[in-house]
Amino acid sequence: MDTQDLLHAFGLDAGTLQAGGLPVRSPIDGAILADLRPHGADDARRMIDRAHQAFLAWRQVPAPRRGELVRLLGEELRAHKQALGRLVTLEAGKIAAEGEGEVQEMIDICDFAVGLSRQLHGLTIASERPGHRMMETWHPLGVVGVISAFNFPVAVWSWNAALALVCGDPVVWKPSEKTPLTALACQALFRRALARFGDAPDGLLQVLVGAREPGEVLVDDPRVALVSATGSTRMGREVGPRVARRFGRCLLELGGNNALIVAPSADLDMAARAILFGAIGTAGQRCTTTRRLIVHASVADALLARLKAAYASAPVGDPRDPGTLVGPLIDQAAYDAMRAALDQARAQGGTVTGGERLLADRHPDAWYVRPALAEMPGQTDVVRHETFAPILYVLRYRDFDEALALHNDVPQGLSSAIFTTDLREAEAFLGATGSDCGIANVNIGTSGAEIGGAFGGEKETGGGRESGSDAWRAYMRRATNTINYSRELPLAQGIRFG
Repeated sequence: MDTQDLLHAFGLDAGTLQAGGLPVRSPIDGAILADLRPHGADDARRMIDRAHQAFLAWRQVPAPRRGELVRLLGEELRAHKQALGRLVTLEAGKIAAEGEGEVQEMIDICDFAVGLSRQLHGLTIASERPGHRMMETWHPLGVVGVISAFNFPVAVWSWNAALALVCGDPVVWKPSEKTPLTALACQALFRRALARFGDAPDGLLQVLVGAREPGEVLVDDPRVALVSATGSTRMGREVGPRVARRFGRCLLELGGNNALIVAPSADLDMAARAILFGAIGTAGQRCTTTRRLIVHASVADALLARLKAAYASAPVGDPRDPGTLVGPLIDQAAYDAMRAALDQARAQGGTVTGGERLLADRHPDAWYVRPALAEMPGQTDVVRHETFAPILYVLRYRDFDEALALHNDVPQGLSSAIFTTDLREAEAFLGATGSDCGIANVNIGTSGAEIGGAFGGEKETGGGRESGSDAWRAYMRRATNTINYSRELPLAQGIRFG
């Protein structure tokens, strides 16, 4: 099936794909996949209005019934897993296994949300007043705006949408302008689920295609109760204050400068495999990518020898080829940022292995690179900055407290890991004075997370939590209720009035 047949299989017609104004290029070879019409501010306002009207009806539908719609969406995703995964590969440049893995993540969160639809429960709380009962109730919040990034073009939307829908909230989705086709494909699958569901209000899911303008409307409109935004720290610094000015809610998933500590007792075979996937998977373009390796001096040379051999032999190329492990960077801007970071690393005393451009003769409009190792004399400015590319900065340590200090001395706080068989080190890493990240792992890497746990981080990562655990609470409003079933009217705190 060629690209156009694949797009048409999702119901995307030629009129939509060639409306003009927003060319969509594949990072695989630079080819134009489609030329979409971008939405403007008026389009965004109309979509938000439809979503708000949908909210007024959807909030009255029982949560288990709302869960049925998400169950049907999960069925559509199962039936189209391979096709949607292939589209992720074409549009985002992920290898096939990662493209389909992202769709599996969507299926998993739908399953999670279906179960959740019968568990949106609060607490019963003891009252200090006789004949009274206190309790919490949770209610639908309102329209949820989702702003997603190119690197996970569909999974991050699903984390938000599956939970929002069972919580009673419609979704207006602004995907990255680099990956709008996968969003339109998801919208098409959602419409198929809606047709099977039967009685849902119009406007439960809408997709805003474009760059900055429609996203700004989504951020500023007071009818959007929650803005969930995934992207750079720079983007978060703009979105957060704008939503706060109107007293809206924000869920931010921003930068990650994730470190992995390798202790003297570590299983180096396991550590090397975890580092390799964490650092070069998705061409280093995951928010959980391993970007810093903090390795004990006693094992550093042995570990680096393994990593350099693996880096030199890792197959880089067309992500559709079965043997490829590293696909392309998303665009030239990503390549330029990588080259600039490596130049800074050298200027700051680093020794760089790899990092060169590959396949330029075959694909002059695509940006393939050899993943880079940069052995650094210390945690310099470039190491403390997140560059969204396959660069692994290597730092050596001698004392565990030194390793923890290096680990935490960056502005970001998303994912972290330690490889050790020392129980004390492992527990210290997970404790209050250990990793300051939202995700802390022992003997597994930084990259990749299961949907059962809440996903997100601290500091400049933004503090938001998506996906599992109790992340659903972000999509609902809480009410504290007190019921008096006595014949008296006592006041709290023993107050007597009148």
